[in-house]
Amino acid sequence: MDRKLPLSSLIVIGTMLFALFFGAGNLIFPAQLGQAAGTNFWPAVIGFLITGVGLPFLGILAIGFSGSANLQELASRIHPVYAVLFTSALYLTIGPFFAAPRTGAVAFDIGVVPFLGGTDPFVPRLIFTAVFFGITVWLSLNPQKIADRVGKILSPAIIVLLLGLLAAALIKPMGSFQSPAASYMAGAFGTGFTEGYNTMDTLASLVFGIIVITIVRSMGVESKKGIVGATFKTGFVAAAFLGILYVGIAYLGASSVAKLGVMDTGGAVLTAVAVHYFGDAGLILLAVVILLACLTTSIGLMTACGEYFHMLIPKVSYKTIVVVFTGFCFIVSNIGLTNIISYSVPVLMFLYPLAITLMLLTFLSPLFGHARIVYVAATAAAMLISTVDGLSALADALPGGYLEKLVGPVADFYSNVLPLYEDGLGWLLPVLLVIAVFTLIAKAAGLTSASMKQAKTDTTR
Repeated sequence: MDRKLPLSSLIVIGTMLFALFFGAGNLIFPAQLGQAAGTNFWPAVIGFLITGVGLPFLGILAIGFSGSANLQELASRIHPVYAVLFTSALYLTIGPFFAAPRTGAVAFDIGVVPFLGGTDPFVPRLIFTAVFFGITVWLSLNPQKIADRVGKILSPAIIVLLLGLLAAALIKPMGSFQSPAASYMAGAFGTGFTEGYNTMDTLASLVFGIIVITIVRSMGVESKKGIVGATFKTGFVAAAFLGILYVGIAYLGASSVAKLGVMDTGGAVLTAVAVHYFGDAGLILLAVVILLACLTTSIGLMTACGEYFHMLIPKVSYKTIVVVFTGFCFIVSNIGLTNIISYSVPVLMFLYPLAITLMLLTFLSPLFGHARIVYVAATAAAMLISTVDGLSALADALPGGYLEKLVGPVADFYSNVLPLYEDGLGWLLPVLLVIAVFTLIAKAAGLTSASMKQAKTDTTR
């Protein structure tokens, strides 16, 4: 019989999940969005909340609802080879390639640089990131203790410290909202929606969901109903904290423009605001918040990546994978935050529609009898569009314009024929249409129940 988790356990797991999500991008991007959105604050923030809070919450639920042991098993409903490629790409993106190195880069830029007094940051950055990722390795080598270390200690500290800063901004605003930047003049919702991609939390939710389910099961919850209920409640706790803090940080950014002007990065905004309200003590406060937030996310990402790639390549130990990946994070984090963000955007534009499509298919799967043909067709439709989106973003980041000449005409075609394409959602209606059409085809051809059995057979091979 399932054990019913007490409220205290649900809150601990929920705050742990919040802390795993709440890292580098979750601090800098809302502040930057607030500054740029100005008087178009609410449309932009709502768009950001959908991709920054709503979709990660659905991702957590999708893993619990699917009954899958891991993301690869869930993605194998499309095809076993696709499952390995997609899952590996997702883990590498939120792990050693982009998100994890970004935690070290942001922690240094916001938590340390303001104290250097103009000193060349190269050597201090090397020392800091070496220590930062060294601590990450140490805390990641015992993943079974992650709930206690993060949920009971680090998460509450992050929440309390951040709420103190946001309370000051609400009680005594720095100024009124200013006119929006050009990108937020029209289509503020769509811009905010795609800005939420930068948090990478929707991708991470498909990974962190497994951590939550593992912890829930270790506490005596075994049935699918019990697991879904527990993931919903813990996910809601995390989503509530994320939503409150995102709105607060975005407000902080929007209200700062009248006094500070538009700043280059969200990190600079947070630093200037902290100094405005609390002086030098504000820098210390912000440094502590940044270090805790980035460290908890780094630990969660390395733990998840180590467990997945050890499962994929059993001959390589979990410890070895964590050490190698963390060492790679150390190297990447020293190429600079701006470069990390720039080169992550094309990958996110490619992966996000695929991840969201998989989540939609998971929830809709009972309606089409789990037919593999629906999974394949919908994923193919999403990929046809997301590939162009990713290449277009890469073309913007590369000099010379050669790639733009190749993908530009296709992107222009999509822009003319696909609804919501300019809002970053051009893939959504085609995917829904394909799901509807192929559901009818699957039912007419009698392909419904057998597909899921075949998918499970392929997964166990």
